[in-house]
Amino acid sequence: MSGGERILGVDPGSRITGYGIIEQDGPRLRFITCGVLRVARYGSLAARILRIHQGLGEVISLHRPHRMAVEEVFVAGNPKAALKLGHARGVILLAAMQHNLPLAEFTPLVVKQAVAGYGRASKEQVQRMVRSLLNLSASPSEDAADALAVAICGANHRSDWLTFTAG
Repeated sequence: MSGGERILGVDPGSRITGYGIIEQDGPRLRFITCGVLRVARYGSLAARILRIHQGLGEVISLHRPHRMAVEEVFVAGNPKAALKLGHARGVILLAAMQHNLPLAEFTPLVVKQAVAGYGRASKEQVQRMVRSLLNLSASPSEDAADALAVAICGANHRSDWLTFTAG
């Protein structure tokens, strides 16, 4: 199965950002790769978000996805953490625009519903379903599984994409 459309899913984090790429060919999904971008816990926020941006740019350049799906984040109770996560999301969205990738954003509820059939599924349930849907021999890490789930959600929601043109 080649010639399908590659979808990059991203699970934003200010210290760990998960990514996963699948290829969609009609109703079939094929695993391409997944992983995490880890940044130092300490150091300036500017240096951390630069690393996220650079790392995601490397993933995009290497695997050439056609679209990017990003999980919207919800952080209640900790404004400082929400602000840091917002900065990380900003550079992730910027990477999509710089590479002219159509972009879609999905809430965690919609992502979980797309892969597990239940919007309140646990992280473990999401990992198991991603493993099953993509026929993986082992479960990816939580952050990588979440990113793959976002990509699967993007494959299932073809009408929710925004296209940007640079310039």
